Amino acid sequence: MKSERFKNSAVLLLAAIVAGCSQIAVVSEKPPARFQATSGTDQDIVKAIERAQGLQRTQPLIALDAYAKAARDALGELNRNPASADSRRCYNFAVAGIFNVVREAKLDPWTRPLRLGANSELTVTGTREPEPQRNPALYELVPTESLSFHGAYVKDHVTKDGIGAPLVAVRHLTAAEAAELFTAPEIYYSVTGVAEFEGSRCVLSIKDPLAAETVTVGGHTYPLAANFTASLAMTLADAKPQKLGLVRLLRPQEYAATARVARMEPYNPNKTVVLVVHGLMDTPATWVPLINDLRSDKYIRHNYQFWFYSYPSGYPYPYSALILRQELDAIEKKFPLRKKIVVIGHSMGGCISRTLITDTGNKLWIEAFGRPPAEIEMPAQSKHLLEEAIILKHRPEIGRVIFMSTPHRGSDLASNWIGRIGSMLVKTPSKLITIGQTIREAATPDPAALQLKRFPNSVDTLAPNNRFVVAINKVPITPDIPYYSIVGDRGRGDTPKSSDGVVPYWSSHLDGARSEFIAPCNHGSPLNPQAIAEVHRILKLNTQSR
Repeated sequence: MKSERFKNSAVLLLAAIVAGCSQIAVVSEKPPARFQATSGTDQDIVKAIERAQGLQRTQPLIALDAYAKAARDALGELNRNPASADSRRCYNFAVAGIFNVVREAKLDPWTRPLRLGANSELTVTGTREPEPQRNPALYELVPTESLSFHGAYVKDHVTKDGIGAPLVAVRHLTAAEAAELFTAPEIYYSVTGVAEFEGSRCVLSIKDPLAAETVTVGGHTYPLAANFTASLAMTLADAKPQKLGLVRLLRPQEYAATARVARMEPYNPNKTVVLVVHGLMDTPATWVPLINDLRSDKYIRHNYQFWFYSYPSGYPYPYSALILRQELDAIEKKFPLRKKIVVIGHSMGGCISRTLITDTGNKLWIEAFGRPPAEIEMPAQSKHLLEEAIILKHRPEIGRVIFMSTPHRGSDLASNWIGRIGSMLVKTPSKLITIGQTIREAATPDPAALQLKRFPNSVDTLAPNNRFVVAINKVPITPDIPYYSIVGDRGRGDTPKSSDGVVPYWSSHLDGARSEFIAPCNHGSPLNPQAIAEVHRILKLNTQSR
């Protein structure tokens, strides 16, 4: 009974920790702001917009006609004076109004043209993309001007001035569809809506501001407007990925289907993939501030695309690394890469990333079992999984790795009373329980290492005396793959005696790193501005070195 109360108290403690991050992003919808005319604004355009706003809810087709005519007239003014900020403001407001009406009235100009006016003198239609997954009809297109958002992870609103209406393209997929497309079940993309005119036709199109900085409208080229933060805010607020952190640690088997490599934007074969890997009791949400900051730089937007690896963090990390390698094999078949991947791993995610750039041969196997695989008798299924997990070969598609707050040599927190409580609460997946018995029967005892009383979970594989941790640190990282360290120092002692509160410097330091940056922060280095700036520097270096 006492033990049960102890467990319950520990669960409540962990839940309280997670709950502290509950306000990372909050999004609400608001009515579009009333149009503010200036003394220099064309009065016919002002009247058209005001009429559209007044009829938007009650007579959407008439409102759509008025918005389209206002956008057409504003574009005519821009053709006469492309530098007119007021004409551009009118055009953007009217285009956002078009998309607001289309969304609120559930219209579909992408499938069936909309004929407007008493004599059908104006037709609103949409351009169809050749690639099926870019078909705008598949998405709900939400104007960002109708969104209000705030929170710790989206406090910096990254926007770009230009022409067009910034939108969030929203799509909800089945698990099977998401797996096929290598994306999350909930898609939130930053896009920009544009309206062009061909005689009596108003032609709507969707532009990707991560793929192009400019757009040509009416024969003139303008900067493309964008809002890069709104889509990230909606991702966090609607999907609430942070809620998976604790439950995936404690009950990994129940969330096995959430292990995936997923794209955060449309695939672009000309851009380098940045693959981010989260740590223990964490989710891809931890990367949002970093990605939001990086997307503010057009150099990064032009050269990089962001993917993430998400997984139940209760798994022992060699097993999570095995799943990642399988995911990389699968995604390469659908989205072949032209450039080498940059991997960024935080905390245990850095340990997973290290396995991608390490060639162990049979060294880890022999450390555990004393003899090569051919001389060990065990069930074929267990042997195959163990060979995949601990006989490592570096991934040729990985070009560079950034380690952030990574416990390469483990953390004392994993082996002290806190770690023992955490380890006790993690429920071992059934398929690993059998393998644990196999290992105990076949492994060579090592009195210096953590002994197996059961199959190790993620907490166990972060202990400094864990057999895998001890063994892999005897194997050098594969030469010619540059790697970098970002280490947290919360200010309680000068490096090399410092710690980020979870990982001490002696564990995160790597002699072979191309650079080592000491960030003045705790274990949450992906949230630290100086650490983010260092990632920024390394990514630019990566592009220049190519």
